[in-house]
Amino acid sequence: MYKKHSLEFMVGLFMLAGVIAFIVLALQVSGLTSYSSEPTYQITANFENVGDLKERAMVTVAGVNVGRVTDITLNPTTFAAVVTMSIENKYNNIPTDSTANIYTAGLLGANYISIVPGFDSAVLKNGGVIENTNQAMILQDLIGKFMFNTNKTQSATTK
Repeated sequence: MYKKHSLEFMVGLFMLAGVIAFIVLALQVSGLTSYSSEPTYQITANFENVGDLKERAMVTVAGVNVGRVTDITLNPTTFAAVVTMSIENKYNNIPTDSTANIYTAGLLGANYISIVPGFDSAVLKNGGVIENTNQAMILQDLIGKFMFNTNKTQSATTK
């Protein structure tokens, strides 16, 4: 009898450990939590279209995660999307003439911001603005353009 309860207890502990590991993994992958306690500074960038960019999306430089998107708002006068990013202080040497691009991780992955450093000796400080931006490529728009051009080409060749 004692062995049976001991075995059930061990199986229960194993299952509990598996569930906890799954939850931690899910939170890490989703980006809902950040274990980084690094001090940060805020920068912004204006985009014509952010596509499916979400708060907590990664901000990278050369593929290295340097921060997160903290806020996305609409400028009421220019109707541009204003993206606020929180960058870790240890990456405080991003030139002011850098370019911010919105990319998609994989074919159907989440959007993120990639900063391509410029060559200016002045660097972005807290409250700085990245002036050079490229909007998100929207898959539906690309497919529509491809289909429209294909139909136009077929119409021209059949005449």
